Amino acid sequence: MTVNRRISVAPMMDWTDRHDRYFLRQISRHTLLYTEMVTTGAIIHGGVERHLRYNDAEHPIALQLGGSDPDDLARACEIANGYAYDEINLNCGCPSDRVQNGAFGACLMGTPDIVADCVKAMIGASDAPVTVKNRIGIDDQEDYPSLKRFTETVANAGCKTFIVHARKAWLNGLSPKENREVPPLKYELVYRLKQDFPELEILINGGIKTLDETEQHLEHVDGVMIGREAYQNPYILADVDRRFYGDDVKPLTRHQVVEAMIPYIEQHLTEENATIGHVTRHMLGLFQQMRGAKQWRRYLSENAHRKGAGTEVVREALALVPELDDEALSA
Repeated sequence: MTVNRRISVAPMMDWTDRHDRYFLRQISRHTLLYTEMVTTGAIIHGGVERHLRYNDAEHPIALQLGGSDPDDLARACEIANGYAYDEINLNCGCPSDRVQNGAFGACLMGTPDIVADCVKAMIGASDAPVTVKNRIGIDDQEDYPSLKRFTETVANAGCKTFIVHARKAWLNGLSPKENREVPPLKYELVYRLKQDFPELEILINGGIKTLDETEQHLEHVDGVMIGREAYQNPYILADVDRRFYGDDVKPLTRHQVVEAMIPYIEQHLTEENATIGHVTRHMLGLFQQMRGAKQWRRYLSENAHRKGAGTEVVREALALVPELDDEALSA
């Protein structure tokens, strides 16, 4: 199956878990969703089911792997084949200390030959297409020449899709949070990459907050990956299917999205040590900029983790938000 990457939601640690992805799927049927980064060690030596399982409704879904050893990455891909992900993505952009200590993530921007070996091994082992997510550079690398060299080297190993976060990663001196905000966005470098490699699929990521911005980027690249905005204001995805996939099926209203989550939460509560907060923490931004949004967030935050809390908490929180017939789609 060909993966349509026109619009996707970025992999985000502690955010894009299986509960969040199921929730986002109620809002958009076509947006490509990514897992949190999962390290090869967690798959090979950890609880495979815990790290790789998902609900079939989440398709299309991509698994993002973290690692720098070709053999380990190939083994992780072989294991992931049993879960039928639509894509396997190699993380070459995360700047966290944990990633740096493991010599993967954004560190790999400095070693394109190693990334090429990793990609080659992954392609040989994976049933799904293999892609790379990277930054425009790290530290004192010259901007475009290094990015072009990295792309060319990895493309020669067989990678045809690159998702480029249009910021450098400063591995020394900036925290992971600062690395998402401080280095300037240089969208023009990603546009130039597409011009120089028209045969490759180039997606852009970083600081994109509206669907109007998304449309503007699509004049220059093949796809747009939305990150924090899709988490903090998830209903931004409600008009994606119509605007970017030609799907005229009317999206669920915000209230209907909540109702659609009730059976899922009830099922989740049958699992050991489950709480409704595992799911509802991802739903706090659903009514962003709507009347009752603050009450919704507060009620869920204060009551989701109380002992014995069930879906009645979600319904009580929903009753605090007026239901509008003309719920505006986020632009």
